[in-house]
Amino acid sequence: MSQEGYDKLRAEIKRLEEVERPDVIRQIQEAREKGDLSENAEYDAAKEAQGKLETKIAVLKAELADAKILDLSKVQTDVVQILSKVEMKNVKTGMVMTYTLVSEGEANLKEGKISVGTPIAQGLLGKRVGDVATINIPQGQIELQITNISI
Repeated sequence: MSQEGYDKLRAEIKRLEEVERPDVIRQIQEAREKGDLSENAEYDAAKEAQGKLETKIAVLKAELADAKILDLSKVQTDVVQILSKVEMKNVKTGMVMTYTLVSEGEANLKEGKISVGTPIAQGLLGKRVGDVATINIPQGQIELQITNISI
């Protein structure tokens, strides 16, 4: 995981614990004040929201505990690996695209970041500039020629 991804994950946990959790607790208290809990839909909804929130916090904390921060200065640009920014061309269509290979938790297609677990990333790993990767995708096979590797 990159340092940026690690920091974002920590910030998300902090937001959930310091903003979302107190809000859910407040909702539970308000629902309790309305009387009979056995037929109180607001109370049930708030308790369910609390359960989901606590599960999400636990999952993110486990992810954070297992995270290993990669040093960008040690990422090589002669071969595709995690944190590589890869520019490639679709051999058939000529379309050029650029993706950065990141951990699963950092993937964001809008930012051009794909998980190393995706079929495209798996097909690119270990390749060098000029290599053509044949990748199986749901629509069939594509061939991508690597034109540049950077950080």
